[in-house]
Amino acid sequence: MARPLFLFAPGAGAPTTHPWMQRWKELLSTIGDVVVFDYPYMQQGRMRPDPRPQLIAAHRQALAEARRDTATFLIGKSMGGRMGCHVALEEKVEGVVCLGYPLCGGGDPAKLRDAVLRALQTPILFVQGTRDSLCPLELLEGVRTQMKARNSLHVVEGGDHSLLVAKRQLNASGERQEEVDQRILEAIAQFVNEVTP
Repeated sequence: MARPLFLFAPGAGAPTTHPWMQRWKELLSTIGDVVVFDYPYMQQGRMRPDPRPQLIAAHRQALAEARRDTATFLIGKSMGGRMGCHVALEEKVEGVVCLGYPLCGGGDPAKLRDAVLRALQTPILFVQGTRDSLCPLELLEGVRTQMKARNSLHVVEGGDHSLLVAKRQLNASGERQEEVDQRILEAIAQFVNEVTP
């Protein structure tokens, strides 16, 4: 079977050159082919993200350029995952993987970014840390029960918005971040196998 293609989008604050993105690109490349891209505002060295229509257009263009004849998944860190959901409303892909979905705008539970999730028809995997203030798990659970799309959740115990577990907690459990990341990777691989025709 042909390897799946992951189009990997960054979060709002860190481009694809960031060590976190590079490390995950490396991990994902063990289970598929990975194409990364930066949004135009990042390429131009600006800090403030472009308006959503421009982000979506750039994401769709990156997908058009990366696409080949294989199962395609949109995977993204935070904002990149959210834009992937928007793109999946317009483009046919096998699935979406959100690494830390930013459900609460600015961390405010009153500003839920859930409309796109409710509209989604494409299978989606959420990978969320229990310490992520941008996505309290009980709020996400409420949204998931109302979604039409097939959706699953991999919880990172003690993980923050970047899925990183505090050193103190790692020491207490006798684990390393690499083992946490390996479990995330296994969850992604399982999701890919389940939704690939």
